[in-house]
This record gives sequence, structure tokens and C-alpha cells, in this order.
Amino acid sequence: MVTAKDIRAAQPRIRDIVRETPMKPSASLSRLIGGPVWLKCEHRQETGAFKLRGAANAVARLGKVAGVTTASTGNHGRALAYAARAKGIPAVICVSALVPRNKLEAIAALGAEARVIGTSQDAAFEEALRLQRDAGFALVPPFDHADVIAGQGTLGLEILGSLPDAAAIAVPLSGGGLLAGVAVAAKAVNPDLRIIGISMERGAAMAASLKAGHPVEVRELPTLADSLGGGIGPQNRLTFRMVGDLIDELILLSEAEIAAGIRHLALEDGETVEGAAAVGAGAILAGKLRGPFPLVLILSGGNIDPSRHAEIVAGGA
Repeated sequence: MVTAKDIRAAQPRIRDIVRETPMKPSASLSRLIGGPVWLKCEHRQETGAFKLRGAANAVARLGKVAGVTTASTGNHGRALAYAARAKGIPAVICVSALVPRNKLEAIAALGAEARVIGTSQDAAFEEALRLQRDAGFALVPPFDHADVIAGQGTLGLEILGSLPDAAAIAVPLSGGGLLAGVAVAAKAVNPDLRIIGISMERGAAMAASLKAGHPVEVRELPTLADSLGGGIGPQNRLTFRMVGDLIDELILLSEAEIAAGIRHLALEDGETVEGAAAVGAGAILAGKLRGPFPLVLILSGGNIDPSRHAEIVAGGA
């Protein structure tokens, strides 16, 4: 399992490629919920999402390889492409047909190949496994990997470094790499700190797996929180157990509630975020998240198509 020591060791390893993102108070959400709410602005990260932390840590620990590959819903693939380019090695990012075009274009702009395979994350992962087997590429999974989890955990260290008295952190939940890493880092500093996972109602694989007591497959459906899509893998080694052990609360949101979070953060806080990053705000607006305080919301990414964002902010479905 990943430890706080692993996360602390990752910090200097990724310092040259990963920026420390700002924390800011949200006056609007604080008024709504009746206590201090802080935004961790990880959508301002290089590549536009937290995923660079884990990808950079994993790539830094690779030896000589022919290239790197992964399966991704977009943000991890973009992060791995960025980290691979910095190291001067090829990258092939395997994605499903559900990944938005703007994310495919961002991967290609970094010199990597975005290879579209099937209509599920699992199908894309099979192609990444083939590249590992047949082409000698190093496989860097999007979440179920010790180095990736340790890299994501550096976000938890930053949060507690900026706000030592934080009582709860709301974490967008997909495969669980971010929640697992942040929870290990944060609870090492304050064991009583609450970790609240938030996902969408449409195809949340980790939520379904936790309910079943073992990893299960779910049908992937289009969702505004597209970065939270995909399965957790039937042979999940790390994140299923870590999330189960570390999560204190799990919240699921409707598409309308996610849209409301995107809209609120744009109009009231001036932050342009994708659906996955808006789930904390959406949960507050829906009355599903009520504290404790100080409460930190991780704005995990900002890679949303500008026209789609404009439509949502204007009140579109």
C-alpha cells in the first residue's frame, strides 16, 4: 500500500514539472453552507488537471523504455503525454470513443498519439496492455499504480500545508487514485480529517464496487463528469481497498446537479472547470454536502470544451 513516506518522497521528484496550485476562499459557497469553504484550484495545473502529479512521478521512476502508454478518459493521457515529452520518450494514449474531442486534440498537441479504441475504458486498457506486451512500452495506469497514487497524494500535502486546520476535503471520485493519495497524505497529518468522495449517478464504477464489496463492471454512459467515467478494473490491486478503508462519506450527483456546480463556479467564483471538478460545488448546492468546516473542495480539472461550458453557464441542459 502507498504510505505518507512515499508521498513525501514524490514531492521533490515532481517539483520541476508540477506547479503548486493556489487555494482560495469561496465567499458564495461559504454563505450558502454557513461555514468556510476553500477551493483548491488544481484546474490551474500544467495540462489543466491534477493528473500530472501522478504521471510525472511514475515517469520519473521509469528506467529505459521504448515508450509509455495508458488508457485514459483524457486528463491522465494528457498528463502522461506531457511527462513523456519532457523525458523525450514516445507516448501512445488509448482512449474510448466517449472521450471529448478537445481532450484528444490536447493529447495530440503534446506529440503523443491518441488511439481511439471501442466505447469503454476497459477496451482502451486492453490496447494499452497489447502495446506493453508487443512493443515494449511501459504501462502507466491512470490510478491503480503505487507511483501514480503517491504523486496524486502530493495534492493532499499542499492542502494541509496551506490550511492546517482543514476539517474535510471533498474529492472527485473515479478510479480512486486521487482520493487514495490525498486521504493517505491528509490523514497522516490529521487522522480525524474527513474525506468525502463525490461522483456522478451515471456509471460511477467505484461507488458500485464499494456497494457490492468487490470490483464490478458498470455500463459507461455519457456524463458531464466525463473524467470520472471508466471502470476500476476487475483485478484492481490498490485503489479499491484504499478508498474503502479511507473514505468517510460518498455522494452521488445527477447531471443537473453537476451542471449547477459548473455554472455556480463560473458565475460566482470566476473559475472555469469541467464537470468532474464541479461536483463539490454541485453537492453543496444540492444540499448533499454540509461540512464540517473548514471544508476544501478540490477543483480537479478545467479541460472542458469552451462552447459546452458557455452553453452550461447560459443555462443549457
